[in-house]
Amino acid sequence: MDGFIRRPEILRPGISRRNALALAAAAPLVLTSRTAFAADKLRIGKSVGTSFPFTGADLGLAKGLFAAEGIDAEVSVFRGDGQMQQAMAAGAIDIGLGSGPGMGYAVKGVPGIAVAALAGEPRNMSLVVMKDGPIKSVDDLKGKRIGVTTAGSLTDWLTRKLADSKGWGPQGIDIIPMGEMRTRLAAMKSGELVGSVNSIQETWNLVEQGQGRLLATFAEAVPDFHTHVIFAHRNLVEKNPELVRRFLRGWFKTAHYMRDNRADTVKFIAGVMKISEKVIDDSYDYELKMLSMDGAFNPKAIETIRYSLKDLGVLDRIPEAKELFMPGFAPVKL
Repeated sequence: MDGFIRRPEILRPGISRRNALALAAAAPLVLTSRTAFAADKLRIGKSVGTSFPFTGADLGLAKGLFAAEGIDAEVSVFRGDGQMQQAMAAGAIDIGLGSGPGMGYAVKGVPGIAVAALAGEPRNMSLVVMKDGPIKSVDDLKGKRIGVTTAGSLTDWLTRKLADSKGWGPQGIDIIPMGEMRTRLAAMKSGELVGSVNSIQETWNLVEQGQGRLLATFAEAVPDFHTHVIFAHRNLVEKNPELVRRFLRGWFKTAHYMRDNRADTVKFIAGVMKISEKVIDDSYDYELKMLSMDGAFNPKAIETIRYSLKDLGVLDRIPEAKELFMPGFAPVKL
């Protein structure tokens, strides 16, 4: 301080010692402001709003885990993979959270390319039957009518894979496309259907209401699969790969938080999805067992997806594995 007083010449003309001290005190605030200003804007799209894993985007935003990576995140919700991929093609989003079969859109020329696996085998997809109905085990489903969302959908494909895994062939279960859950539930009550393919949350909701019973998930029928993956716009991948890596660090920090903080995660996700905390808590173990902690792609899962794309009618051919994802981003090390 003495040196500062004795050498006033170091002050710029027009700045008093008092003003200099005030500027020095304000310096941390200036740095903080500049740091916040320097955060990179990143637009994240969720293909659906009713997904436990995708709610990690909202949780990571709320907990500051993306901000800690220098990312100013914005989250949007779409009505399925198709609409989300359209938004990616239009340049409206940078990052997409979607289904494994959504990897086929890249082969069609859509600019969203998978960069990391988000979740593995479909433990969060389930078969629900009426609580007091005639179906007691999966073996009772042979030749029976099961409701799915639409023909060629993931729910349709999973049901065919289940029938095939039991040795009945892909047509071993009579699959009935019926749209939304309330339509399928009405058909179950009338006896038109013996069961329905639902998200695990929809199933536990019916269980909580005393109407349904969880028969099985699809983890055993399709053990090698990526139910959900993370997409990035090719322009972002090519021009700013480090920003993609920072997003992935923020995402997998969030996945670790979800694993290590059950009570807080359940409460937060129940609020976002507007579902009871009991339903989310009942779903928690199923979801966390399939949630990836590092984004690594499973080669066997990629093989399953390759063939599923033709089965589902997404593509008219079985693509090469290298067409489906961009290497070099996963596994993510924290």
